Amino acid sequence: MLLTPGPTPVHPEVQKALMTPMRGHLDPEVLAVNRAIQDRLRTLFDPDEGALVAALTGSGSLGMEAAFANLKEGPVLVLETGAFSARMAEMSRAYGLKTDLLSFPPGEPVRLEAVKAALRRKRYRLLAMVHGETSTGVLNPVEEVGALVEGTGAVFMVDAVTTLGMLPFSMRRTRADYAFTGSQKCLCAPPGLAPFALSRRGRALLQGGRAWYVDFERVAEHWERGGYHHTTPVLLHYALLAALDRALSEGVEARSRRAQRVFAWLLEELSERGFSLYPKESPLPTVLVVRPPKVIEAEALRLALYQEGYTVAGGIGPTRGQVLRLGLMGDQAEEGVYRGFLEALDRVLQRMKTRA
Repeated sequence: MLLTPGPTPVHPEVQKALMTPMRGHLDPEVLAVNRAIQDRLRTLFDPDEGALVAALTGSGSLGMEAAFANLKEGPVLVLETGAFSARMAEMSRAYGLKTDLLSFPPGEPVRLEAVKAALRRKRYRLLAMVHGETSTGVLNPVEEVGALVEGTGAVFMVDAVTTLGMLPFSMRRTRADYAFTGSQKCLCAPPGLAPFALSRRGRALLQGGRAWYVDFERVAEHWERGGYHHTTPVLLHYALLAALDRALSEGVEARSRRAQRVFAWLLEELSERGFSLYPKESPLPTVLVVRPPKVIEAEALRLALYQEGYTVAGGIGPTRGQVLRLGLMGDQAEEGVYRGFLEALDRVLQRMKTRA
């Protein structure tokens, strides 16, 4: 049972889409699938008129890198709340962009006063942040940060990898110019695609960078005009469309309520077993990050659960070796899924405590 915060289990309907007979990437039917994907993504991202909506061939990290690859010059401000926001700074610097890192303690969200002060001190070309920080389980205040960025001239970039499709999100409300996700997270499709939306303003500002493969104008040639850019993974497009239809048929608000309900229930069950919530405040409903009881080593517990048939994630970045990270995205966010996990956990804890 796959209970990691990505990849997530793929529903049989989505899996079946992978069995579609292969077609060429410029086949009229495939281009029609692309247009249908764009329509669904517009609903989820809610960008402005004239936005470029597409899916890059690669993981969510490619979606992240694309913004920096298309930025001609800095400076860049990254709001760091964990491993994936720190990755943003690494990518920005790899492209030779002057990059400032505004860091917050692990397990804490972005503080608006600190952002406001940073924006007063310097004029930035781009401000980047993560909506839901997967490494620490923190949900950041993107709408409030977007209000601070508006009017500064900076491009506002949002990593929506563990939120889009499971929690309410709107580029209009957040004032985001660029937002992206990964197909294997809340959308519950196979890995390999990075859906994104680039606002009309973002299209004007993110161009002339150092990219070819992820040059947004070249990407638009295929997704908006049906021209050739590269050989796209056609069957992944079919699967993504099926996954988007499943998500939208339930509705994001309903999925959000389900995730929050299961999060609260599972946290209570784990608390009774001696676990504690890692984030100090503003927990992310789609990724439950918990510290195990003091006598239990987190990595040993993760490996023991794998032997019981449950794959969960350990810590990464600031949480490495300290926590378990449990996905509550798509079909993972069901009490029935986690009841079996809790039974296995009880067996493992009993063995480990006996040995201790």
